[in-house]
Order: sequence, then structure tokens, then C-alpha cells
Amino acid sequence: MIGRKLRHSLSQELFEAQGFKDARYGLYEMSSLDGLRRWVEDEHICGFNVTIPYKQAILPLLDTVNDMAAEIGAVNCVSVKDGRLTGHNTDAPAFMATMAGEHCHSKALILGTGGAARAVAYALRQLGIEYVFASRHPDAATVKPVIGYDKITVEYGLIVNATPVGMYPDNESTPLPLSTLHSPLSNLTVYDLIYNPSHTLLMREAETFGARVKNGLDMLHRQAELSWAIWGL
Repeated sequence: MIGRKLRHSLSQELFEAQGFKDARYGLYEMSSLDGLRRWVEDEHICGFNVTIPYKQAILPLLDTVNDMAAEIGAVNCVSVKDGRLTGHNTDAPAFMATMAGEHCHSKALILGTGGAARAVAYALRQLGIEYVFASRHPDAATVKPVIGYDKITVEYGLIVNATPVGMYPDNESTPLPLSTLHSPLSNLTVYDLIYNPSHTLLMREAETFGARVKNGLDMLHRQAELSWAIWGL
């Protein structure tokens, strides 16, 4: 896995627990994507996952991108064959699979506009769930529809946190103080894609208001399994 900071990741533990023969999984913190192909060659990489903040930035460095990843505009899994790098997105189908039983929601709010948020939006479109993105800088966002955090109301049945706010080691931060919504939230589901910590501040606050909560651990397992299949393991 490549990313800027990976102290939160459980991907290596998941991989090693499978007991794959003749394969190992490492965490590579990269300050930039400069020299990516040299790294692939030098380390004899046959596939890798991509996380914050490179899911979109990696696109121009790939030889090809499959249809789903191209539509989403983000890649979190890369396969390497004969020196060619192919981008995939396993976030979207993994999120979609974990939404079983949540299809009653008619409208969702996605916190963030990055690669994970775009994968969530793709999945919601497939499920027929209307959504809007929330951004700190809505005027600069390249996704639609988008609103500022100051425009968030309680009209949504599902809130998905697709930002890293609240992720280890910044455990006591939240992307959205739910108390600002000033309304009972008993019909709300808060799905935080973060899995470390397993109970984020956003989730804890949501529970105090009567909302249902879900973290991203199940999604992590599912996207990992999809990545392993892509790599032929």
C-alpha cells in the first residue's frame, strides 16, 4: 500500500492473516508519487493499493484504468503486468456491498470530495440513492452537487464520512459536530469510512443523538478481498 501516512492502516495485517504463499504486503509511505515506476520495478511489485492523498493523483501515471475507476475518477488498487500499470477501484463495490439493509435511505450526504467520496457517490448512484457532497471549499470543488458545511441540514437519512478527519492518531476530531444540526437524529444513519479507531468521535456523538452508526472495517475487508482477486492471489 502506498500513501502519505499509513500508521492507521490494518491492510498488512489482513493480508498476512490469509497466509498467501510467495507474496508479501508492505506499507510504503511516500511524500509524493515521483519515481513511482522506479519503485515498482525495484521492489518487483505485482500490485498495490493506493490511499490518501493519491487516489486521484495517480491517474495520469497509469497505463490504463478500468471503466469503473475511470467513471469514479479515483483508483485505490493497481495491478502490474508486463510493466503496465492498470488502475481499479474496489472502494465502490465494497461500499455497495456493505450497504445491504440500508437501501431505505432516499437521500445521503457525503462528507468530502476526494477519491473515497467519489467512490461512495458512484455506489449510491447504482443503488438509486440521491446524494450531495459537502466541502469546506464548495466553490473550488470539481464534483456536483456540492454544498458548504454551513448549509448542512437534517434532511438526509444517511451521512457518510469520506474524509480522514477523526482517523488515528487524530482520534478526538470530527468532520461534523452533529449538535449543530439542532434536531432529533433517530432516523439517521452515520457511516464513517474510518476503521481506526473503530468508534470515531463522529460515531460516538451520533449515538448520543439516537442515530445508527457503522464504521469502515467491513468495507476494508471487502475491498481487500477484491484487490487480492485482481492480483490473482
